[in-house]
Amino acid sequence: MLYLVGLGLAGERDLSLRGLDVARKAKKVYLENYTSPFLGKMRNLEKLTGKKIVLADRRMMEEDVELLLKEAKKKVVVVFVVGDVFCATTHADLVVTARKVRVKVKIIHNASVLTAVGDTGLSLYKFGKVASVPFPEKDWKVETPYDIIKENKDAHTLLLLDLRPEEKRFMAAAEALKLLLEIEKKRREGVIKEGRKVVVCCALGTERQRIVYGPIKDVVKKEIRIFPQVLIFPGALHFMEEEIMRVYEI
Repeated sequence: MLYLVGLGLAGERDLSLRGLDVARKAKKVYLENYTSPFLGKMRNLEKLTGKKIVLADRRMMEEDVELLLKEAKKKVVVVFVVGDVFCATTHADLVVTARKVRVKVKIIHNASVLTAVGDTGLSLYKFGKVASVPFPEKDWKVETPYDIIKENKDAHTLLLLDLRPEEKRFMAAAEALKLLLEIEKKRREGVIKEGRKVVVCCALGTERQRIVYGPIKDVVKKEIRIFPQVLIFPGALHFMEEEIMRVYEI
């Protein structure tokens, strides 16, 4: 049996009782540590579960997944995932591959950034497509986030900012906005205007959580060193959304 267990957002203390029970009974426990950083302490998670936890990097989860599934054919294996299980397409691929080779899979869900953004006061029902903003490579910049913001129009757009925990590198909202402004300068379609208001969410669901709301021209000047961060481009706002968001306004 393969269990994919969501850890929630704030470290080991967000682990559900169901997830804890499964981990304590498992023969092998992994922690997927590249799609999102674990904000708790590994030794505390190991003490809680009574298991030695193995870090699973991108290579193990994607290229060497056959080895993981081979283990799961013979014994109960748990893979902890920060947030909720299906916030990354990697885990959906793992489930599909497991079922193809007849490995039983069970999912234990938890909180994720996709729902925690409700803390901003923005209605979850009004979010459109989600996009990721990757770190630029040399002269190569992905323009997909710009296209998604444009496509979503009056809907809210959530942008997931790149992170590389193994390198201790996390994209800040100001960096993402500067990249989008460069794309606007190139394309001139009026999608990213300096006066347009955006929301920055830092370490959602944790004690360090911070939310900032204001025009791009002001947000790019703020140095916020709380990670991980996500960025929201609000669409058309209901008066209740406006009222709640004033709490976070610059």
